[in-house]
Amino acid sequence: MQKSVSCTECDASLALSIQPEIGEVFTCSECSAELELISVDPPKVELAPEIQEDWGE
Repeated sequence: MQKSVSCTECDASLALSIQPEIGEVFTCSECSAELELISVDPPKVELAPEIQEDWGE
């Protein structure tokens, strides 16, 4: 049985890979939100943090 999770932005149902890993980032097919898997059992996602430039600091 394939696991799924709901998008935190649009509530669309998203299928997870057969063996999802915490930290996996994927894009919602409905609203294009970038989501990060934060829990596998039960499956839970949150918006992925935006990557920011460090400008060599």
